[in-house]
Amino acid sequence: MKLGYGVSTVFRLLLPAVLSMAVNGVNAKEDADEVGRIKFTGVWQLEAARTTAAPVHTSKLKNALDLSLQGGFSENVKWKLGGRLFYDAAYDGSNFYPPAVERDQRKEARALENYIDISQDNWDFRLGRQHIVWGEVVGLFFADVVSAKDLRETVLPEFDRLRIPQWATRVEYFKNDFHAEAIWIPYMSYDKIGKPGADFYPVPQALLPAGTTTVFRDEVIPSRNSSNTAYGLRLSYLKNGWDWSGFVYSPPDPQAAFAREILPPQPLCIGTACQPTLVLTPEHRRIHQSGITLAKDFGEMVLKSELVFTRGRDFSVTRSTDDDGLVRQNTLDYIVGLEWPLGESGRITTQVFGRSVANHDPDTLLRKNENGLVLLLSQQYGNWEPSLLLVSSVTRNDWLARPRVTWGFARNWRAAFGYDAFGGEPTGFFGRFNNRDRAYAELRYIF
Repeated sequence: MKLGYGVSTVFRLLLPAVLSMAVNGVNAKEDADEVGRIKFTGVWQLEAARTTAAPVHTSKLKNALDLSLQGGFSENVKWKLGGRLFYDAAYDGSNFYPPAVERDQRKEARALENYIDISQDNWDFRLGRQHIVWGEVVGLFFADVVSAKDLRETVLPEFDRLRIPQWATRVEYFKNDFHAEAIWIPYMSYDKIGKPGADFYPVPQALLPAGTTTVFRDEVIPSRNSSNTAYGLRLSYLKNGWDWSGFVYSPPDPQAAFAREILPPQPLCIGTACQPTLVLTPEHRRIHQSGITLAKDFGEMVLKSELVFTRGRDFSVTRSTDDDGLVRQNTLDYIVGLEWPLGESGRITTQVFGRSVANHDPDTLLRKNENGLVLLLSQQYGNWEPSLLLVSSVTRNDWLARPRVTWGFARNWRAAFGYDAFGGEPTGFFGRFNNRDRAYAELRYIF
């Protein structure tokens, strides 16, 4: 089983306490704020998916279990331990995926949030593995730059399943309507992108030209030293109902960029051995980000917006004369959204998003200016809640459609059924997965 950093320690602490509570009958609803009380919670989830585009295949049959313990040593010192286990039976008895994909996605144990909180007057300190969420909008990531993400199913999972917490030190200061937050991440976590041959491995076909043999090397994770730490500062202020925040953040990029090397054919080659070899290596280089978020209520309508400038992020280029196939681009990403009630028990969210590249290289898969739209509709009928998420570019043919029905059929139980449909150009974010449409079902129990 593949263990995340610190997972064995987490479960050595977690499991004895869980067994003790099972024997002694501790009530899971006891208040964790009371000194000496321990709160035990968990989520079990079964996820199944069937890819409907040819070749049709079962792409997921995952059992996942999240466990969490929370308690306090005093009124000012609290703690939390958490971890996740999963096993995906879709890879049992099937040779559809390469062995590396099966090893990567069949089973895993991972540390979730594991931290100590210390509070004193206007100051809060959080030390350990934690989620740090700076974004405001739904459905997409813009200002939510700190948490790493499990992208082995691209952006399809719910955000509570997709985010990967960071090992961080966070210091917060509160004074009336002002909030300051400083973070330092000594050991970065990076986006999980899976292995070549997986359904959502993030390499567009346009980077793999015909007439070449492609080899993927192992991902290069920056060494754990002082030069590869991450740090950031965020300031927030609430004035006349306007919730403003601004931040600066400098990490090794949690997103992988694929460095390229082109090897010529060997002498006296035969057949496909005479093709040049394209060697791609996922790497992470430092970037610098700054951003602004804004939220405001207008009666029942809510405005949310985010703007993020990223300096020095690597993007792939298609020209073969570039030394490593990467160029550094400076991008400005923005999103503006409105949310308001739909009938008596529904919501509608509309968003406009875009990206502008200041030093645009025409040989990247980016356009100098791109824009898109998001529409999210949901309506509750008793225990049933149908919803529809649509994301579409308006500057290229690229889109995602996600109809979904959620059924809360019993206390603490939830079932969901839906369909994920991709379309568009093979160079688009969604269009590259044009043959990955899938139907899915989920069953969740919270305890």
